[in-house]
Amino acid sequence: MSVFTAYFCGTGSHRFDDTNPNFWNGELVSTLASNDQGREFAHWIAVDGPGSGNLQDDDLFVEPGGYFNWTGQLFGRGWEENVNHVLQVIKGESSWQRTELSEEEYERLKAAGVPIPDASSTASWFWRTYNYGERHPTPQELQERIISMFRKPRLPTQVNLVGWSRGGISCHMLANAMAQDPVLRDIPVNIFAIDPVPGVGNVQTERVTLAGNVKEYVGFYSRDERSKGFACVIPAVERNTRLCVYPMPGRHATLVGNASLSGVGIGRLLVEPGLIVRHFAEVCLARWGVSLDKCLGLSEPQLLEYHEAIAARDGQYLDMRGQSYTYITEGDKQDRLVHEGEQQTRFSQVCGEGYDPSAGLSVQRSDVDAYKALR
Repeated sequence: MSVFTAYFCGTGSHRFDDTNPNFWNGELVSTLASNDQGREFAHWIAVDGPGSGNLQDDDLFVEPGGYFNWTGQLFGRGWEENVNHVLQVIKGESSWQRTELSEEEYERLKAAGVPIPDASSTASWFWRTYNYGERHPTPQELQERIISMFRKPRLPTQVNLVGWSRGGISCHMLANAMAQDPVLRDIPVNIFAIDPVPGVGNVQTERVTLAGNVKEYVGFYSRDERSKGFACVIPAVERNTRLCVYPMPGRHATLVGNASLSGVGIGRLLVEPGLIVRHFAEVCLARWGVSLDKCLGLSEPQLLEYHEAIAARDGQYLDMRGQSYTYITEGDKQDRLVHEGEQQTRFSQVCGEGYDPSAGLSVQRSDVDAYKALR
């Protein structure tokens, strides 16, 4: 069996956010990728989110678009290249190779903190070439060799996708692209999505529905997010897909490790939602055949303790509903707007009878019984 996992970071986020101080214990998706014990490219890959700085352009298996950060943050520009890049990595074959890197591009990557060799170093030939010196092999050639050596069989027998924000929507896009690909369409897919948000004007079929190749979909959603343009997606799925939807108190970034009262910036007061989501991401990935380091391994008493802490601070989570990343709110105080497939509705309509959007999660769910389906 050959398992491959793709980790899609959210808008403006990248694979080095496991050390970002805005996330008290590391941003979830980049942290999971850094803890994956497989071999990068052969068994897993981390993908920078749209608007995060084009830091991976040198390594893409498809020709990069080189978008401005603001177009990625506002419109998601670049996520098609991200999806096609992972599609080619799954196949183990690049459709484009970086044969030179300008000094300007090199300095941009270096200034962003990407760990790359110095341009004058004799070690720099190992993974990229520069237009001020003919050196080989290209990054793509090296990565193809890694895949060929360490992924057996070369074509995965299962693909797992993890994503936050537009990274969650990228999971939808990739799963659908695989379903349309004659080489990859029979590979089963599992998805763990955290508050998948497409943004305004991006509610197309390939982003809000899933084909039958998706065997299991687990989604955690921010109960208290009200930012304009942040309506999340609960995808329409085929009958054979196992779908689990979990609302969680907090804002869009709370669920991936931002523990501040506002859901923005540095803070360590509201850590429990991020810990719960991380735990179940690790539980699902382990069940899906991924070996991870530094797992939380929470017990049911610990989960119950975290839910009780969330319930005790429920007023602070409810206060988040008046804040917005875009300075304008949408929905209302009682309920969040969501896309259920291509139809816009409200969370209470999706979750059904028993869901109280004004109450703490431990009141809505019977302790931790709701999570038993994930184990």
